Amino acid sequence: MTVKVEVIEGGVPHNTILASGVVATLVCLYLTYLNVMTGTQLFSFFGGLAVVAALIWGSHTIKVLCSYGIGTGVPSAGMIAFGSGVIAMLLATKVSNVLLIPIAALILAAVIGYILGYLANDVLNMKIPAMVQALTEMAVVGALSLMGFAVMITGTFTFNGLTTGHIAYMGLIAPSFQISFIGGGLIAVAFLLGAMAIQHPFNACLGPGWKQDRMLMLTAECGFLSMLVAAVMSFALINVFSAMLSLIVAIIGWVYTYTQYIELSKRDAAAWLDAKMIPDVEGH
Repeated sequence: MTVKVEVIEGGVPHNTILASGVVATLVCLYLTYLNVMTGTQLFSFFGGLAVVAALIWGSHTIKVLCSYGIGTGVPSAGMIAFGSGVIAMLLATKVSNVLLIPIAALILAAVIGYILGYLANDVLNMKIPAMVQALTEMAVVGALSLMGFAVMITGTFTFNGLTTGHIAYMGLIAPSFQISFIGGGLIAVAFLLGAMAIQHPFNACLGPGWKQDRMLMLTAECGFLSMLVAAVMSFALINVFSAMLSLIVAIIGWVYTYTQYIELSKRDAAAWLDAKMIPDVEGH
């Protein structure tokens, strides 16, 4: 039995968040092409901003899906988003026309997500009205988020760029598959960073006091926190100045969103008391 929630009172409609998320994520991914145009890696941080935009959209998709009474499936929703998304992302990187890679990832992920939604609803017989659309959206979110992490850490999202790095030995520069986003296992870390960031906000904010703006702000905070970790990882694969720029953007974004989330939490708390620490003295 499921409980259908028709609307979210006082909030932004999901389709508006969906459209904004798609546009913002793709725009940020395409802005990373400035790396190619300028011959630098300075614009890799836009990949991290693409991740944040995609996660905000994805966390609200999880809210819509779990409004049908499947709250215990929140963590698995994050895993299926990135589990299906990683397949689409890797397939898309093989597209020969680099300009089409983000669009290819979106289309492939949508197809994979739709198939998974169909299997869940009509084969496993879950019969949840929002399931097909939600799994389709989450697959796209997973694919574009991983692509954002990839370009932020490596400066590119072509297959060769993600599988081949370089190592200096005795004055010679040699290709190395181990020093790369995929060969070095950084893709696994990106997978977990995204999967945790997309499912945690609704898990943390669900309940009778749930507020849309507070949950989405927490998602942005989790996104920037993940971006911060990815920025640290990027020091191994891109130049120090570009990695430092990504780190600074991530820290600024995290501090702002964390501060805003605390303010929203105070607003929504039943009571806010400026209590002092419990004294650590015998007899008290």
